[in-house]
Amino acid sequence: MAPPADGSCCKGPGYASPADAMAKGPREKLVYVPCIQTVEGRKDYLATVCVDPDSPDYSKVVHRLPMPHENDELHHSGWNTCASCHGDEKSTRDKLILPSLGSSRIYIIDMSDPAQPKHHAVVEPEDLKAVGYSRPHTSHCMKSGDVIVSMMGDENDGAKGGFVVLDGQTWKIKGSWNSEDDVTPFGYDFWYQYKFNVMISSEFGSPCRWWKCFNPADVPTDYGTSLHVWDFNKRKYQYTVPLGEEGLIPLEIRFLHNPEKPVGFVGCALSSTIFKFELSEESGKWEAEKVIAVGPKAVEGWALPNMPGLITDILISMDDRFLFFSNWLHGDIRQYDITDPAAPKLVGQVFLGGSITKEGSVKVTDDKELSEQPAAAEVQGRVLHGGPQMIQLSLDGKRLYVTDSLLTPWDRQFYPNLISNGTAMVQVDVDTVKGGLTINDKFLVDFGKEPDGPVVAHEVRYPGGDCSSDIYLPNELLPNA
Repeated sequence: MAPPADGSCCKGPGYASPADAMAKGPREKLVYVPCIQTVEGRKDYLATVCVDPDSPDYSKVVHRLPMPHENDELHHSGWNTCASCHGDEKSTRDKLILPSLGSSRIYIIDMSDPAQPKHHAVVEPEDLKAVGYSRPHTSHCMKSGDVIVSMMGDENDGAKGGFVVLDGQTWKIKGSWNSEDDVTPFGYDFWYQYKFNVMISSEFGSPCRWWKCFNPADVPTDYGTSLHVWDFNKRKYQYTVPLGEEGLIPLEIRFLHNPEKPVGFVGCALSSTIFKFELSEESGKWEAEKVIAVGPKAVEGWALPNMPGLITDILISMDDRFLFFSNWLHGDIRQYDITDPAAPKLVGQVFLGGSITKEGSVKVTDDKELSEQPAAAEVQGRVLHGGPQMIQLSLDGKRLYVTDSLLTPWDRQFYPNLISNGTAMVQVDVDTVKGGLTINDKFLVDFGKEPDGPVVAHEVRYPGGDCSSDIYLPNELLPNA
């Protein structure tokens, strides 16, 4: 039998454990990046980028799959199967789920040929509205073969957190994953763990607010501050974990990859904090505590007198040793040792643009961390016009891929040069022994030089699964357990 297309060494998609993925996973050669148009009348596309340093196409876009519609605003992506389907010989990782924030479409992309993605199916906005939802965001597969997609809006674009289930064969909507009585005020990301029969979801805000721009006056009423705990098997909301003023706009959720560990983290964007959540042995409930805080910087020449870091993405290495996150406004990526999840230690930091560079118009008047403003970041002479946003780590933990677009209305508001010049995708080398981050000056994808003009690029996804797509099975659910 030929090895599976995703590079795993076992039957079915993915790997039996995160340790297997880290030790046996091949080096990535292709990655997929959604590219969003900044000019009306043009169509977003899925870019295939070569990341093989031995290829003459290294750091080049080698394929573009245009969407059939305009104004989609492609965003995140996920796989039809992952490690949670490990051991199922009938499962193949060959469809990419590609939700669109702007149009509320969900594209299903055929990835049978990793170098030549093509369209397979589409869930139209009317299909989502028929079950009371809009604004799809995160997708995760289940071991049943179906796919869950989180929702952020109702059929009228009001705030509503919930989930729909897509049939993994027909790609039709099976219905809402949760009952209408169990919707949450806001929706965004989610992660589940079979071992503990739990799913935890986060909150962004009201689509009618964040789709226009960011207005601080909207924060008290139109943005989230909580995590929500669900009974995964019963598809039932259980309770809310409030994060309070130190947990404003909790976005990306990451459990430890080890499926036997009831511990995870969430990045809170506006508060610029990281909360650890954990199943308490004492109370029997999931509880959260702040473990990292990035202080605001007092500034002049900006929209507000204090600039938050704005943590927009977080990742955990496959061995659960390091946590990485991006500060989109301050402009840095940080690496923390989380060997003790309750006491993370900063071990790496690198600046990749941002709003406080010394060459810019913002003057920092009080900074508790830096002695001087960082220099503007350049790779191969190309200035990075935004701040680091989406991050993706190689399975072996040695390479971090970075893009700099958050959401086009926010890009226009905070980084107008990003819109006019396009985004860049860069790579950061990771010291996996002592910790440390260094820009790889040999790698650059300049999306400002695309054939039809500049675009902004978002989440990076690997063909064989990665640190934010795959959820692992506990030992008792593995084949031959």
